[in-house]
Amino acid sequence: MADHMVIATGSSSRQVAAMAEHLEHRLKQAGVEVLGLEGMRQADWVLIDANDVIIHLFRPEVREFYGLERMWANDGPQEIITVSS
Repeated sequence: MADHMVIATGSSSRQVAAMAEHLEHRLKQAGVEVLGLEGMRQADWVLIDANDVIIHLFRPEVREFYGLERMWANDGPQEIITVSS
């Protein structure tokens, strides 16, 4: 599977798509092979498979609906970082 999972939220579909494009570009610059990029058409939930790291980018409502964090709530260490303007 993956060593790490990142879950992030954008405020709109446009922001989620921009975040995904930026991350894909930066990963490639860093020499990280992007194995898959899913969900860009609607950008409600974008998945980036960066080999050892899986990145999930959500709109707020979609993130709340799927609640991926709840699946691993009792597993190992978690770090939650909130970034706002």
